[in-house]
Amino acid sequence: MTATHSDRKHLANAIRALSMDAVQQANSGHPGAPMGMADIAEVLWRDYLKHNPRNPTWADRDRFVLSNGHGSMLIYSLLHLSGYDLSIDDLKAFRQLHSKTPGHPEFGYAPGVETTTGPLGQGITNAVGMALAEKVLAAQFNRSGHEIIDHYTYCFLGDGCLMEGISHEACSLAGTLGLGKLIAFYDDNGISIDGEVEGWFTDDTAARFRAYDWHVIEAVDGHDAAAIQQAIETARAVTDKPTLIICKTIIGFGAPNKQGTESCHGAPLGADEIAAARAQLGWEYGPFEIPADVYEQWSAVDAGRAAEDDWQQRFSAYRSAHPELADELMRRLSGELPESFEQQAQAYIEQLQANPASIASRKASQNALNAYGPLLPELLGGSADLAGSNLTLWSGSKGVSKDAAAGNYIFYGVREFGMSAIMNGIALHGGFVPYGATFLMFMEYARNAVRMAALMQQRSIFVYTHDSIGLGEDGPTHQPVEQIASLRMTPNMSTWRPADQVESAVAWKLALQRKHGPSSLIFSRQNLPQQERSADQLANIERGGYVLFDSPAHQPELILIATGSEVDLAMQAAPQIEAMGVAVRVVSMPSTDTFDAQPQSYRDTVLPPTVTKRIAVEAGIADYWYKYVGLSGKIIGMQSFGESAPAGDLFKHFGFTVENVVRQAQELLHG
Repeated sequence: MTATHSDRKHLANAIRALSMDAVQQANSGHPGAPMGMADIAEVLWRDYLKHNPRNPTWADRDRFVLSNGHGSMLIYSLLHLSGYDLSIDDLKAFRQLHSKTPGHPEFGYAPGVETTTGPLGQGITNAVGMALAEKVLAAQFNRSGHEIIDHYTYCFLGDGCLMEGISHEACSLAGTLGLGKLIAFYDDNGISIDGEVEGWFTDDTAARFRAYDWHVIEAVDGHDAAAIQQAIETARAVTDKPTLIICKTIIGFGAPNKQGTESCHGAPLGADEIAAARAQLGWEYGPFEIPADVYEQWSAVDAGRAAEDDWQQRFSAYRSAHPELADELMRRLSGELPESFEQQAQAYIEQLQANPASIASRKASQNALNAYGPLLPELLGGSADLAGSNLTLWSGSKGVSKDAAAGNYIFYGVREFGMSAIMNGIALHGGFVPYGATFLMFMEYARNAVRMAALMQQRSIFVYTHDSIGLGEDGPTHQPVEQIASLRMTPNMSTWRPADQVESAVAWKLALQRKHGPSSLIFSRQNLPQQERSADQLANIERGGYVLFDSPAHQPELILIATGSEVDLAMQAAPQIEAMGVAVRVVSMPSTDTFDAQPQSYRDTVLPPTVTKRIAVEAGIADYWYKYVGLSGKIIGMQSFGESAPAGDLFKHFGFTVENVVRQAQELLHG
């Protein structure tokens, strides 16, 4: 092995070569960031990162997040070179249909990709969630002499991540909570897509992060391995606060005519520039060609196996000393709920049905947490500064703080977007089922993180209260109209708007049991009367839609479909319609996606195709309901924003009254 081949720069150049080759072959992508950060990545991955390519989901591995996800060929190159199941053919298929190497890192495609990144700022926020999960899990499970949870979260990020507002939310909270095992590397290259950032980004980033109570290491030469090593050593020595390492780099390093400019940010270098880069870097190999000795020096297979074996030995000692804790940790990391949960939750639901109460569904949600919380130590809750309104605190809630991390509740402050993306990081880390709350209207602040939870199919539970114009006097700025429809139309999202305390408890139960996707639980501010149900009706709540009332006839002539507070309107209107000699059915549909997933035979028993006279009643945007009532039906819904007034006045003003339901039924039947 020659001295040249053992040189760190040469090993980093393997990343550069693979990155520019893959982008060129795809004729699409971002070569600049991988080429600029290659030296930092080489030091971190070869000298510090604790991981096992043969077991990418090993619980105590370090987490690595590429927040500037447009530089995806950086992480794909690292995974390939270090020995993960990501072949050279996978790299050649960069950005192609059904490949493991999509344009931005996607969770679940390539082993070793910890989260989906691309929407800038969310990667660093996911990393905050992962580091927070590590800290809380360690506080809950580690015991003297048994540091069984002990890993770092490393994150690469760029100017775009820092310009996005979510980074302010997340990094501020990370400093407050003292996440000492979070180390972020800022690729300070001075370039974004529009050119030199000094025209639009002149923040004093170091001062900003020090104000967040981060440890900051400035002006590190991102192309000097010794300087990078020293920065990482210094960062790891600081245990009471997260660290930001500001690395000065040259974007597109090695491309002689394009490095340091926006021209290498988001476009292939071109054949001539790649040839010139190979010459400048001294890379004497063809496209996608990596010599055997480079692979040998990059391989983390043996070191990773040894690191996991050492952990397994330590875990065996932990199990001997604390067998119950060890079993509980393994259960939680597996994502499985306790075996007794289903039976105990069902008993609670039956108890509620037998003991009616007219309460707000947000209060019913809190009651459900009080019932389920003691059964589920993995619950890690929170609220965006609205705990007293969202009612997310339950009797066993214990706050998580910098110096007392063993709790189960996070006070997120007014950070809806940050909260939601942090929850995704917690879910991705494992060991917890996160839930977080705000008003339904303020889901809009967090919309992209909610979408990312659905895209990654993570078990994040979003609790949204104050679900309609029923919020009242705060007015249209706070009254949601289109938000429920938006959530319902999001793939992989399960959305529930329950009608009473029983449906609320069922919604919580199913959200907790749902392993492969997020749930949105939408609750009212105002009290909701409890509905009577038979045993069959109670069981059918889990189907998302069910017959709550039926006239004693072979088949209904009219079907009323409603959710949430409007179910009671339909139930009050039904006897009046029936008195007109019309066979009427009321369908409560708390979860349209759950109903849509039922067999066609069940759906047809609830909504017979031959019954075309249908009315949907919901205090949300009307157009969504055409899929259930058809063009021949009617919708009593919102066609505009709300108004500022008491809730009762608003419901009357917008037509959510028994009288209007009856009138609309008459028009539909006889018009």
